[in-house]
Amino acid sequence: MNPSDYVYFIITKRPENPLHIKLGSICYTREFTYNTHNVSQPGRHAKLPVTFLKSLTNLIYNIDVICMEKLSLEEADFLLACEPEDERLHWFRDNAFQASLGLTVGTNVMVKEEDEMLMGVIRYIGPILEPDYVNPIRGRFFGIELQKPDKGKGKTNGSFGSKTFFLCEKNCGIFAPFSRVKPLVPTPVSPSMAQLHSQQQAQNIFPGDNVYFFIDGKYRYGIVLDIQEDGGQHIVQISTDKDENGKRGGEIKLPLYMVNKGEFLSGSGSMDIDIPPVEAHTDLSISLNSVVEVTLGKGNSYGIIRWIGRLPGREDKMVGLELEEACGVSDGTVHGVRYFDCPPKRALFVKLMSCRPDSRFQNISAQNNMMLELDKNEEDGNHDTRKLETVPPISTEQVEKLLIGRMKGIQGHCNSCYMDSALFGLFSCSSVLDSMLFKATTPQDAPIQRILLHDIVNPLRSKGFVQGQHIMRFREQLQKHGYCQSFTTDEKDPEEFLIIVMHHILVLEPLLKLSAAGKVQESYCYQIFLDQNHSLVLPTVQQLLEHSFHSGGLKLAEVPSCLILQMPRFGKKFKMFSKIIPSLELDITDLLSEGPQQCIMCGHMAVEECADCFKEPVFSQTGFKVFCKTCSTQVHSHPQRLSHQPAALEVPKGYIDRGIPHSLTRDRLELFAVLCIETSHYVSFVKHGPNTRDWIFFDSMADREGERDGFNIPEVQACPEVGMYLEMSPAELANQVPRDMKGVAKRLFCDAYMYLYRSTSMCLYR
Repeated sequence: MNPSDYVYFIITKRPENPLHIKLGSICYTREFTYNTHNVSQPGRHAKLPVTFLKSLTNLIYNIDVICMEKLSLEEADFLLACEPEDERLHWFRDNAFQASLGLTVGTNVMVKEEDEMLMGVIRYIGPILEPDYVNPIRGRFFGIELQKPDKGKGKTNGSFGSKTFFLCEKNCGIFAPFSRVKPLVPTPVSPSMAQLHSQQQAQNIFPGDNVYFFIDGKYRYGIVLDIQEDGGQHIVQISTDKDENGKRGGEIKLPLYMVNKGEFLSGSGSMDIDIPPVEAHTDLSISLNSVVEVTLGKGNSYGIIRWIGRLPGREDKMVGLELEEACGVSDGTVHGVRYFDCPPKRALFVKLMSCRPDSRFQNISAQNNMMLELDKNEEDGNHDTRKLETVPPISTEQVEKLLIGRMKGIQGHCNSCYMDSALFGLFSCSSVLDSMLFKATTPQDAPIQRILLHDIVNPLRSKGFVQGQHIMRFREQLQKHGYCQSFTTDEKDPEEFLIIVMHHILVLEPLLKLSAAGKVQESYCYQIFLDQNHSLVLPTVQQLLEHSFHSGGLKLAEVPSCLILQMPRFGKKFKMFSKIIPSLELDITDLLSEGPQQCIMCGHMAVEECADCFKEPVFSQTGFKVFCKTCSTQVHSHPQRLSHQPAALEVPKGYIDRGIPHSLTRDRLELFAVLCIETSHYVSFVKHGPNTRDWIFFDSMADREGERDGFNIPEVQACPEVGMYLEMSPAELANQVPRDMKGVAKRLFCDAYMYLYRSTSMCLYR
């Protein structure tokens, strides 16, 4: 949900109906709904359909507009953090909360905690709970690090739940609403004077300038990355050796009136002087499209020069860099003027003399020429015939370094979550389908395969991140080549996308071969169907697969290298089971149409199978029921099983029953990824190691920066809590209330859409 798509209100007069609505409650409606009701017209008496925040349901109530007052998004967010409702209404009516809107990170404040006023510094401003389908906003809180003499009187180290919002010592942090926070001293410059001072300075300070500022009792230095306007105030983004938490390498944002241009020369040795090392280059070969590096406070950043020139009001020669990573400040614009095009947060403007050749390459010119030639060949339809090379999957030891964090995984772009989650699940930590990347294909489809390998799989495995623009290029190629005319705009199902790529484009041999009534059927995915008389309540994936094969009279003609299973649903939206227990291994020995099988009673070679015994409660809940001749006779001599009709099994030729129990090698597949869906949004879980707690969770659209012209922020997080639930007994798991399950585990157990299994032996041959 995008919070800016809604209009927010606070209840200031008790409505006639419903009576349980409390004064001070905050509600919202879609902006489109608000505009169509024309409630803003003077004298208009109408009711507006609204949904209340912090409600457990998304029920809609028609509330008289005279009973509520409109709030801005920021006002609603600050007020929502204040509870209970009557106190919230008090702050709204007194308009006292407006002063809190101007508080910024780094401000010294007093915070009320259990009737005691404590001294601290604001380290974080924002939500501490994630939005959901009912609550587009969850309240804006202040994260405060306590200072002497009040250190140790807090309740956190900067974390809330399983998420860290800022770093501080144990019990030195507090999260509080605005109603408990007051600035320690008045702002040194009045708002009107600050605005005037900002307007005067805005003409003199530009990106790339050296600046100094006074904060936390010390003078600090940095380089200006960007200047933005927020609420009528100019905000400077500065790269400095230390961030606001004192950690080496980082950025800080300050009002412009607190920033001074130039280098401050101090005669006092007690001041903390942080000067980011910047070296002037002497390489005259640096020009447009050169690959360069520049040193900022956080270390070296790398990019390509996309523009060289002079910015208005500047004498220094400047360059516009397109950075490798999203650590820039814009998409190629400065103060609303575009100088070049690049993805958001990838552009940085610095002085030319601050750049030097990229030290990671010995011959920059040759590297650039090669890349330009490859790009030109691709545009001209000339395909590189050299052997394609792939980066190996990310190992368990590399997961923490490469994958965990924000802006990790695959960046979502315009309804792409079905594709992002599928590609991440298939390729991040597994090579089972790497043959797709090298399969010979037609010249028409070669660019699609090349983008998949070079722009998606390899960057994902080497850097842990794939830009959304590469996914869009991939979708554009699919649409351009006629496979679907809405690939760039509409949401699809993962199986639809996978089948198009594997079957129509790469002509990959079907992953699955099923035997039914003596005939072999081929497919890429298997949809689990159950008959209406099934008795499953809290099934495992093993049980679902066996029941589906039993009801359909199916067997596996051979062991699949990769098995893609779609969970049973009533249509696309309705789940058949509230929870499904993941089977970390699938035992498919009894599902194969050929090969020796063991009698479930004595372990001798089985010669008969009884479909009627499959659901007999006296037998195990999993596995097909196969017997040797002796056990079959005994089992079916029972009065309740006299009507059963066992069928003869095909015993492999040359296989001799030596009259002793057999120890057969079991054929097993291991789980490596799960795709889940909730409210039309796909996410994925990946099992990256051998332990039950080696799980990561990926969401390609976990957050968003900016409005329509902004971008999605993907995130990968460790979720060891999944293993904790997998270690529970079925009875314990059945008693778990989904909303109370820790972390993201609920989504795996309750929202599973597709399970991905692999054979560690067969994937070596296919």
